[in-house]
This record gives sequence, C-alpha cells and structure tokens, in this order.
Amino acid sequence: MTRLDPRLLLQGYATGIFPMADSRDAEDLFWVEPRSRAILPLDRFHLSRSLRRTIRRGRFEVTRDRDFPAVIAACADRPETWINDRIEEAMLALHASGHAHSIEVWSPETDGPLLVGGLYGVSLGRAFFGESMFSRRTDASKVALAWLVARLKAGNFTLLDCQFITDHLASLGAVTVPRSTYVTLLSAALGGGDGAGAGAGAVPRGRRAPVDFGALDRLLEVAGVAGSAGAGGPAGYVITQLLGHTS
Repeated sequence: MTRLDPRLLLQGYATGIFPMADSRDAEDLFWVEPRSRAILPLDRFHLSRSLRRTIRRGRFEVTRDRDFPAVIAACADRPETWINDRIEEAMLALHASGHAHSIEVWSPETDGPLLVGGLYGVSLGRAFFGESMFSRRTDASKVALAWLVARLKAGNFTLLDCQFITDHLASLGAVTVPRSTYVTLLSAALGGGDGAGAGAGAVPRGRRAPVDFGALDRLLEVAGVAGSAGAGGPAGYVITQLLGHTS
C-alpha cells in the first residue's frame, strides 16, 4: 500500500481538493473537488436555545487534541466510510506536525470520562477543513461543532470548510457556495487576497490578526474557567458568548 505523503495532502487542501476512499478497506483513494462547496460562516452558526442550555449546563466535558487517534478511529467506525488506512495514517502525521486537530466530547462516568462525540480536521492558514464528526450521545456532535466554531472565532480563522452539505450541518448554519466563490475564500484564508466581495466568510480589508488554534484555551484561562467545562459549565458561558445570537 502506497503511503499518502502528508505534504501532498496539505498541498491538496491548499488548492481546494481533498482525498476520499470508497471504503475502510479500499487501498486506493481519489481526489475530490465539489462543484458546490459547503462552508459554515463563523458569524452565522445557529445556536438554538436547547443547544445553548446543553453547553451552559456542562453536561459534557470538551477538550481539544486530547485523543486525536480515538476521534479519527471513531469517525471511521461506521458501515460506510471514506476514511481508509492511508488517509488515517496521513492525518495522524499531520496531527503530529500540528496541522490536524480534534475536538473531543466526553461524558462523565463512574469509571472515568467516556468519549461520546467529536470531530477532526486540518488547519492551514486561516482555514479549517472539517473532515468528519461522530456522535454516540444526543447533541454530542453539535457541542463539538459549537466549540470548534468558538475556537476558530477566538483564533482569528476566517473559513470553516465542511466539504458536503448535510441536513445536520445546514441546521447549524452551513451553506453551499459555488466552486469559484470557495476558491476566492480559500485564497483569502491562505493569504492570497483580502476576500473583498466574496460573500459569506470574506476577510475584511486590513484585518490580519494572528491566527491561533489555541487562543481559546488562553481566553478560558483569563476568564478563570479553563478545565471547568464538565463541572457546572462556566466555560460554556464563554462559548455561547463567542457564538453570539441564539436562534
């Protein structure tokens, strides 16, 4: 089995394509460039009242990069998956180099926290390419995505790529844009333009604050609620404030 070079993987994302396989056991993969691309504008996340309550009550503990291998394995553990061994191996390498990240959602249990949801994706420039998510408890994947959006907003990201639209993603604010619009947004997120006139998610002219996937962690520390997501949910108040309007 030919190894998928992580550098080639990053080059693919930078040009607007991404790899998929026909199944978990497939040896081959193919590169995809959808005609319509799903994105989730960071200022349009649909925070329902019920999801806001779930986040603020601290029903789950939410972490980042605590167990990337377990998250990608869970995302691939389903009857139909496009994640084969080559993609998984390359993603693990990108994670080791700091280019791939995971959000984990844990449920407190008597014998220790249980991983019940999460997502992973690739970070490049001001873009985050969401790859896959999973959920084993009600609202676990919604909570993971909410925390991701809050993290991206705190870290000055401008583009959240969702690849393909689903009813689940649409209910949370994802929209589809033509390939040409996506390429313009991607170019701006990677530093190739200011995105003026590009529509949802465009980079305002002159805005070039440092991008930082870990900025939310420091924000929670300053607020005095770091590590408190599963103990009454005070960190959840910060998250919902970052997400803004409740729909």
